[in-house]
Amino acid sequence: MSITGNKQDLARLTDEIIDSYRRHPATQYIGSTYLPNRETIISLVNTIREVLFPGFFGRQNIVESDLPFHISSILGTVRDMLFDQVRRSLRHRHQRTGKGECPDCDATAAAITDEFLGSIPQLRGILATDAQAAFDGDPAAGSIDEIIFCYPGYLAVTIYRIAHELHRLGVPLIPRIMTEYAHSLTGIDIHPGAEIGEYFFIDHGTGVVVGETTMIGTNVRIYQGVTLGALSTRGGQSLRGTKRHPTIQDGVLIYPNASILGGDTVIGQGATINGNVFITQSVPPHTRVSVKHPELQYRNRPPREFAQEAPPDFQI
Repeated sequence: MSITGNKQDLARLTDEIIDSYRRHPATQYIGSTYLPNRETIISLVNTIREVLFPGFFGRQNIVESDLPFHISSILGTVRDMLFDQVRRSLRHRHQRTGKGECPDCDATAAAITDEFLGSIPQLRGILATDAQAAFDGDPAAGSIDEIIFCYPGYLAVTIYRIAHELHRLGVPLIPRIMTEYAHSLTGIDIHPGAEIGEYFFIDHGTGVVVGETTMIGTNVRIYQGVTLGALSTRGGQSLRGTKRHPTIQDGVLIYPNASILGGDTVIGQGATINGNVFITQSVPPHTRVSVKHPELQYRNRPPREFAQEAPPDFQI
């Protein structure tokens, strides 16, 4: 008999599950409203994109005279959503660390919200350089419009730039929810704590990993499968706050499936890292790093002869 058909068994199972909540409190969050909402944060990301790229997302066919009302209306929505989620995240952190109520969280959330909104013109400026880098670096790109609409690397970088600004302002949880949302859509994993300069382009992108303490300069291009990671994470939480990921200086080009690891590893300005290399030490500027190609062997083969046979009979 199915357990769902036996009320006594269902009651016992319910009690066991509830008891597991008590035994493992870190994996439940019951009895409090101070928790950010993932679906709301995803909606917030998409609403912010309407401000960053007017006419591309959300309402289309916007004329210049409509802009003041249109943008002001969206900003009001962003402000309300962001304030509520930041307030929740701050209160959640306060409560999780055993400090109880947070009398200053609302004021802090309001200040963070205002500062983030004030950063939007700057965000648009740097995202314009990223779009230009993608167009300049990819001969398959037909236009900037195509990049904004279609390129997963540009989507991941856009969400990273939003999340990084909130991370810089000290917002817990929300930046990581945003970048993991981008990760789930694109296969590109950029930690919001990474520092990335202008004119950044990820081509194709699937499988790219950029760790928390990575520092990337200006005009850097990377391809699919690149890992900018830690040399070792065996220290676990004891490594928090240390420089664990590499520094990539200006003008570096990193081809597919390269792994560059370690907080002391610096890839010098203008270097080129070929595909499939594994690097754990610094590379001087204007250096090309590659794996020695295996020897390829070719031999002539006679043309294959195919017997001209009649097709077999087929019966139903």
